[in-house]
Amino acid sequence: MRHWLPKAGMAVLAASLLAGCGSGSGSEDAGSKPPSFKGRGPITLATGKDTTGVMDKVLDQWNSTHPKEKVRMIELSESADEQRQRMIQNAELKSGDFSVLNMDVVWNAEFAANRWIVPLPKGEIDTGSMLKPTVEAATYRGNLYSAPWTSDGGLLYFRKDLLEKAGAEPPKTWAEMKKTCDKVLKLPEAKGMSCYAGQFDKYEGLSVNFSEMIHGAGGSVVDKAGKPTVNTPEAKKGLKWFADAFKDGTIPKEAITYKEEEGRQAFQKGDLVFHRQWPYQWALANAKDGSSKVAGKFNVAPLPGLDGPGTSSLGGHNLAISSDAKNKATALDFIKFMTNKENQKKRLLLTSQAPTNAALYEDKELLKKFPYLPTLKASINGAEPRPRVVQYGDATAAMQEAAYGALSGKTSPDAALAQLQKKLAGVNSK
Repeated sequence: MRHWLPKAGMAVLAASLLAGCGSGSGSEDAGSKPPSFKGRGPITLATGKDTTGVMDKVLDQWNSTHPKEKVRMIELSESADEQRQRMIQNAELKSGDFSVLNMDVVWNAEFAANRWIVPLPKGEIDTGSMLKPTVEAATYRGNLYSAPWTSDGGLLYFRKDLLEKAGAEPPKTWAEMKKTCDKVLKLPEAKGMSCYAGQFDKYEGLSVNFSEMIHGAGGSVVDKAGKPTVNTPEAKKGLKWFADAFKDGTIPKEAITYKEEEGRQAFQKGDLVFHRQWPYQWALANAKDGSSKVAGKFNVAPLPGLDGPGTSSLGGHNLAISSDAKNKATALDFIKFMTNKENQKKRLLLTSQAPTNAALYEDKELLKKFPYLPTLKASINGAEPRPRVVQYGDATAAMQEAAYGALSGKTSPDAALAQLQKKLAGVNSK
């Protein structure tokens, strides 16, 4: 789910639940009136806070060659939940302040169904060159409503130097990971370290991690028809393993407050042996400016699961055009510029963010700098999406509540999943 920005807190949970029910415009006729793509002129890009520091340079490149169609960036919160809320509020006001939306991939169905974004003209976006899961995530009822811009697959970052000294290999299961930690943490070099962390604060990242816990144990959150399937023995095993890991110290207690950036900082300070994270961490953790104590000392592997390799949640960001945007022709050209192969390659080189263009994963120049690309491609191609439901705000809030309760010890995994099953059934029935 990452991108140019991390996902973050659920401070707007109540508002999110209300907004998830839509604006009342209905979903049956989504896209029924073809939008006009004739308007040209200045536009805006609504996006989460640019933690990469390179967005201004990208926009400068566009603006220097389009003096009459300049793009102005509107930075929103770092929190994905708050970004979504601001975009929904803007759409419901029909203000037109946001032209292009930088959206989490899982918002596509909700925004399309409520007609907050417009279907993109057929043939304008080069979807044939993109990874199939990224295109599927941008499609609603057979129409492409957003352009796949960055993708994301979860990776297991690990301290290569410490595993080698302990004579251990990257783990394929959660149990193997725990055994490896037992060996590594006995090393003098590992004094004060903890075993593992992911994104466990009550925000969108927890929905991602929760889905991986369930899928990694052979379960599922919903079936292909969108019906909840989370109250199963498999799902219970997955959630219980992580709840127990918090209890026995495999996961440090402070990790219950971790979002992407908190975990990244902990890993870069040398506090973690393993860290579940998106590919953007690669470049930052390898920085040689003194900001990372683990530069050159780590590697990545596929996420582990209960009995074998795990399953990542599909992450990433898509670019969509607001239904109320005035200059849609400019907005479309800007999206094509942002998603072309050349700019995806530049972005990967600058930020280590995953491209959606499939050919870049086989680019020899890129493979030299990012040897993990084959692992990342496999993670994305094998990823499971979070529930693609119109009322996603309701669904993700319910998942976060259940997972946080179980991981913090306030609710048993069995009770948490039973309650979640009922809540998701209610979301599905609306």
